Amino acid sequence: MITTAAPAKPSHNEVIKEANPTLTGTIGSTLADAQADRFAEDDVQFLKFHGIYQQDDRDKRKGGKQYIYMVRGRLPGGVVPPSQYLVFDRLATDYGNNSLRITSRQGFQFHGVTKGGLGKLMKGINEALATTLAACGDVNRNVMAPSTPSTSQLVERVLDDARRVSNALLPKTKAYHQIWVEGKELNLEEESNARFVDPLYGKTYLPRKFKTAFAIPPLNDIDIFTNCLGFIAIAEGDQLVGYNLAAGGGLGKSHGNEETFPRIADVIGFFTPDHIETVAKAVLTMHRDWGDRTNRKHARLKYVLEERGVAWFREEVERRIGFKLEPARPCQFTKQGDLFGWHRQFDGNEFLGLYVETGRIKDVPGAELKTALRKIVEQFQVEVRLTPSQNLILANVPSARRDAITRILAGHGIAVENQSTAIRRASMACPALPTCGLALAESERVLPDILTRIEALLDELGLGGQEIIIRSTGCPNGCARPYMAEIGFVGKSPNKYQIYFGGNESCTRLNRLFRDVVKSEDIITELRPVLTRYAQERNKGERFGDWCERVFWKEVQN
Repeated sequence: MITTAAPAKPSHNEVIKEANPTLTGTIGSTLADAQADRFAEDDVQFLKFHGIYQQDDRDKRKGGKQYIYMVRGRLPGGVVPPSQYLVFDRLATDYGNNSLRITSRQGFQFHGVTKGGLGKLMKGINEALATTLAACGDVNRNVMAPSTPSTSQLVERVLDDARRVSNALLPKTKAYHQIWVEGKELNLEEESNARFVDPLYGKTYLPRKFKTAFAIPPLNDIDIFTNCLGFIAIAEGDQLVGYNLAAGGGLGKSHGNEETFPRIADVIGFFTPDHIETVAKAVLTMHRDWGDRTNRKHARLKYVLEERGVAWFREEVERRIGFKLEPARPCQFTKQGDLFGWHRQFDGNEFLGLYVETGRIKDVPGAELKTALRKIVEQFQVEVRLTPSQNLILANVPSARRDAITRILAGHGIAVENQSTAIRRASMACPALPTCGLALAESERVLPDILTRIEALLDELGLGGQEIIIRSTGCPNGCARPYMAEIGFVGKSPNKYQIYFGGNESCTRLNRLFRDVVKSEDIITELRPVLTRYAQERNKGERFGDWCERVFWKEVQN
């Protein structure tokens, strides 16, 4: 007798999405209930689609869980008009922890929001003509794009395409506007709501999150190959001629599960800009239709590419878009990172790149960044742009205002020249503890001290001032993209980290695991012999990650 295994059951998230495709749940009634201190578990999943994470302050758990909320804004390309920035600044003070957190996907996060302030914060964001819809959840999230308005009008053209794609991939449920703007529950008995199916996503949306980004070679400031969907701009002079399509990148993994792994996106082909929305929807719906809905750890588009192959993927994309992709056009990425200090834009205006330690805009004694930025934006109405490396740009500044802005910053302890050190400017960290429920170890709160110790070691070895890309996360999900860094720290358990070596300056190469479990206090002990060899054996101008690839890993393999 031949027996066949029963088909795997859909995950719980799939079941609740199918039962409630409007993503409404009981969010509205719980929000209105002053006695309720938290949302139900199913609603917590729906809240993510609305840009909200229910968390608790893990530093205070001994006294019982104190529920708080993280709210993430959706800001395509990280562009923030002055009027919006001023509202965000005020809302962070009134309803958050008086800080704005720049994410690694060019958004803003509000931390420490209480349930009582959640509705007011969300309404304030929407009244500023911004949104948090689809900043999280099983949908396309914030679309990234180059933020530096320096080289040509090409940057602005690519930003326009990023906005087009962002709008085209937004879910259409009425629940978001009804709950957070109108302050009412969605009437699920109304026929259009009772029968609602999202025209793009369907009843169950995507198997998991989906990330989209644009990049302009040779600068890979976006980490384009870490995205599910990537558009690599191909230009002739300052004119955009089309995009190379990349797909299947992603960095999340799970400790101890070898079936999960970081993956670099494949380049699929080339198309002209007029097809941008069609191609974006085709790739997204392939994730919708082929992604794993039974195992959320295996539910990213990268696994579809890995298992079915590039040739299959290209053919399926072409079937959905109705035309053949051209062969990918030649291009090369040579570097990543941000520009700091004052620079001239292509249009004659200027922009100022500002380093923001671990992406946290706040006031601390001697460095009142939040206050300084508020004064500058209020007085001069400059545009703010958020970078993928968690830094900030003041853009489109007339030259006549440059000195005044520099004086305001200096008066609040913020330098314009020689902003921090090369190591710090190239670093990133996720928030981790005490707010993120997934964090296994510290990240944002400990990275500055770790960098201080690494800088002391580099000085000792004659490597002072050397840039090494160092990134840290409190868990293996990879929010700060540690697997692309020259040195990556990934939380394994409290005060213990994995150490990775070998990413490159252009962020086109994954690094590799060096040590699996290292206590924070032992990090320098582990780094010392490797960095000592690097100092002695490197070629002129050779970066640490490239030396690891040329020498260190070859020796390990042999």
